[in-house]
Formats: sequence, structure tokens, C-alpha cells
Amino acid sequence: MTALAIFPTAVTRSRLLWPLMAALLVIGWSSGFVGIRYASEEASVAVLLFWRTLLSGILLLPFALAFGPRMHLRAVTSQVGFGVMAVFIYLGGFALAIEQRVPTGLVALISDLVPLAIASMSQPILGERLTGRQWLGTAIAVTGVLIVSFDSLNFGTAPLWAYALTIGSMMVFALASVLRRGRESLHMPVHQSLCIHTLTGAVLFGICGLAQGGLAPPMTREFAIGMVWLVLIATFAAYSLYYAMLHMFPVAKVSAAIYLSPPVTMLWAWMLFSEPLTPAMLLGLAVTLVGVWLTSRG
Repeated sequence: MTALAIFPTAVTRSRLLWPLMAALLVIGWSSGFVGIRYASEEASVAVLLFWRTLLSGILLLPFALAFGPRMHLRAVTSQVGFGVMAVFIYLGGFALAIEQRVPTGLVALISDLVPLAIASMSQPILGERLTGRQWLGTAIAVTGVLIVSFDSLNFGTAPLWAYALTIGSMMVFALASVLRRGRESLHMPVHQSLCIHTLTGAVLFGICGLAQGGLAPPMTREFAIGMVWLVLIATFAAYSLYYAMLHMFPVAKVSAAIYLSPPVTMLWAWMLFSEPLTPAMLLGLAVTLVGVWLTSRG
């Protein structure tokens, strides 16, 4: 009798676990874009990202040294190269685009197209052939991005190169992801690799900040809130939740949750920063999600 009474409760909890974790993941993932938009009012992108990556790396360093396999020079060097592409170019690219006032939701939409870019690059680089459904899904997703992009051009004041920068940084990250496949030197625990990536980014963003005049953080409440937001929520909470969900649920299911972050980002930007939210943007977003769904099924 006791076992029968407990069983429905356990089933109910397991059913509630996925929507709860998915909602937290979407909020955490989208908060990275919103946090950069918020903190960029107080400091340049170089200063902002220097302190974000430095604080993240320093907090991770004791765990990276104490837990996990010993990090050899070759493995660290390989991770540094990936950190240049995945943190400095990718993160710096879309942060600079947000600073130039490319709509935050559009930046999130383009940045989250990395899996589609990886699928497209896998064929010429790795010889992994795509199905007709995957090519169709990719074309549909790109069409949706173009709809949102052309509509946002009517409202934004960002230069055209800032839009291209977002696409370029996303493609660099996808290329890095494809190139790292099969390289054993890049296979290490997440907390170790993320520590190396963030510290690599801190060095490069620090050089950029010094070239622009200095790295002193603005002593304002807004900048402090932005740093706490970016380090604790957008970096640690979001990544920890993401990798925990990968162990508990299918990869496609977790990826589908991440694709919900662009509409949430658009809503955040609309409510917090009064960024436009038009019917054309919503239409383009819906088209993109259909394309992503088709490609993910393939």
C-alpha cells in the first residue's frame, strides 16, 4: 500500500522535472544576452568581457586544479586555441554587436543557429552527408533569420558590419566545434576546459581593454549587478544546468529547449530596454524554429 501511494508521487515529480529544468535553462541561456545588453550601458565590451571571463576563470581555477585528470601542456594548448575561437571571437563578436545596438533578440537568434552551421560544415570538412530534410530545414531557418534581420534594419541604428559580425562569430564557433571532433587532446572535464577558455578570453579581452584606455571597472550598482548576472547565472548556472540535463535527457530534447531562448530574449529586451517587437520578427522567429525542428529531426 505504501509503495502504491509513493509511486504516483514519484511519477508526478519526474514529469515536473523536465519542464522545470527546461524553463530554468531557457531563462539562464537568454540571460547572457540580456546581461550584456544591461552591463554595456556602463562599460565597453572589452572591459565588460574582461571582468566576466576573469572572474569566471578565477572561480573555476581551484576546481580545475583539484578535480579531474592532470592537465598536460599539449591539452592546455589545444584548449587555449579553442578558447580563442569559442570565447574571444564568438562571445566578443555578439557582445560587440549588442553594444552597437543590433537587436538583442536577433543576436540571440543568430547565435543559437550554431547547430545548423555545424551540420552544414560537417559535410565538406568531415564528410558527414546531410539528408534532404536537413538541407531543407537549414534553408528554412536561414530564411527566418533574414526576415527578422531585414525587419530589424527598419528600427535599429546599428551599422551593417555589426549584423555581419554576429553571423561571422557564430560561424567561427561552429567551425571550431567541427574541427575539435576526434581530437583527444580536447576531451577533458567541462570545469577544466571552461576554466581554460575563460582565462584565455580574459587575457585577450584584457589586451583589447588596455589598448582602448584601461580595464578599471565602473564603480556603479548597474555594472556590479551585470557582473553577478553574467558570471553566476549566464555562465555557471546555465552551463551547469545544461550539462546536467544532457546526462538526464536526450540531446535533441535539450537542444529544443535552448532554441526557445531567442523568443524569451526578445521579450526581455522589449520589456527592459524597449527594443521593438514586431509581427515580422515573430513570423521570422516562427519560421526559424520550424527549420531548426526539421534539421534536428534529421
